[in-house]
Amino acid sequence: MAKQERLLAVRPPLALLAAVAALAVLVHGYHLGVDDAAIYVPAIKKAADPSLYPFGAEFFLSHARLSLLPNLVGGSARLTRVPTDLAIFAWHAAGVFLLLWAAWRLAGACFRTAPARWGAVALLAATLSVPVAGTALAIMDPYFTARSLATPAALFAVACYVSGQPRRALAWLAAAASIHPQMAFYGAVFLLCLAVGRRWRAAAPALPLASWAGLPVWFDFRPPTGPARDALLARTYFFVCNWAWYEWAGVFAPLALLWRLGSARLAGVTPVFHRLARTLVPFGLAFTAAGIALSGSARFEGLARLQPMRAFHLLYAIFFVLLGGLLGERLLQTSAWRWAALFLPLAFGMWLLQWQSFPSSPHVEWPGVRAANPWTSAFFWIRGHTPKDAVFALDPNYMEIPGEDQHGFRALAERSVLADAVKDSGAVSLFPGLADDWQAQVQATTGWNHFQPADFERLSKRYGVSWIVTQNRAYPGLTCPYRNAALAVCRIGAGR
Repeated sequence: MAKQERLLAVRPPLALLAAVAALAVLVHGYHLGVDDAAIYVPAIKKAADPSLYPFGAEFFLSHARLSLLPNLVGGSARLTRVPTDLAIFAWHAAGVFLLLWAAWRLAGACFRTAPARWGAVALLAATLSVPVAGTALAIMDPYFTARSLATPAALFAVACYVSGQPRRALAWLAAAASIHPQMAFYGAVFLLCLAVGRRWRAAAPALPLASWAGLPVWFDFRPPTGPARDALLARTYFFVCNWAWYEWAGVFAPLALLWRLGSARLAGVTPVFHRLARTLVPFGLAFTAAGIALSGSARFEGLARLQPMRAFHLLYAIFFVLLGGLLGERLLQTSAWRWAALFLPLAFGMWLLQWQSFPSSPHVEWPGVRAANPWTSAFFWIRGHTPKDAVFALDPNYMEIPGEDQHGFRALAERSVLADAVKDSGAVSLFPGLADDWQAQVQATTGWNHFQPADFERLSKRYGVSWIVTQNRAYPGLTCPYRNAALAVCRIGAGR
């Protein structure tokens, strides 16, 4: 029997895990190029087609240069000759599948029965959209970013380490670091806490803080000034002093439950379960202390970019695996109606949450299917009917306009555009060297709704702008080959 249990942990039922992953995508949805994906997707598309984005690529390449993700996904699209949008969706689905596989592996080290392991997988699959305290992260976003692959890699690293496979753990950690160095760092600190905790448990709380100590030697974290500081302060979730009470509840409620579980006598769990639960508490408290320290003084504003509270992203993933396993072991067991009573309402709630987040878009934006959203329709028309070297301008706050649903112009239209005030400011908050160009371009398009043809000509002379996207206004002297109910796409002058 023990041999069969070990075999299940090593060779899980991949077909069933794939089915659960497919259901998870249907429940949580999928959206191309929204939110943080507005930075990652253009980098992938430029890797697939280097002729794209001749202007303004620095606003997404600053992130891309720290990751193998663009070359991995863009290269796969180029190699297989499939549309890049389809390749991105396939990698997103693969990321969900890998995360659930990692959850199965970790649950196999923590629990002895199949219901417990499936409970761990099912609860994590059902809660992918759960916000991680006040970090502006979810366990797994309904769009593709570097976290989509780094998260399962980090969870695999933990699962391998607690299963007595340290070399495989290091390999998975290296894979995570090649995709998202910051998230891999949290995984490395947690593994270090696990390693030290066996012999010197008192050292575990200090490890995360000590691990940060060398970073200012490698990076310039001096307090930013001017537009760089404005962009940083606009990211209020970087500073825990701005968090609401319910976001703090998302910090201390899991830690309190983990502390209780770490000391409780529970049937059906292995020593690994208690080891993980006990280690997660000082791990989370240490990064919370770091977050409070960096948020308490203007002298530490530059260091706030380290975002220590994002360590809770890994903590949440492990926490839901442990909690789901307990539910499967002690409550759900083999009763079909109990599984349905728990997961059907939970899945519906997660579906509703995502539907409300993107109310003007299909719940799943299938590759190659053009929706009726006027913004995405205009962006896709631009992709197919304008030159690749065209430079566009539009409202710098377009991603916050109702009905736009946070879709990034570069990601969908595959064309260069002047910097925006919403997502490009995130790149500036991490890479202050972009601040002057970002501020100049945003200021050049401020007051967009009151622009006249002379203003567009100014943008053409200064930045080479040849096309604009406007909210369906008629401008004399401009040719607008595309219009829908909300928008018009117009050439400036002769166009290109």
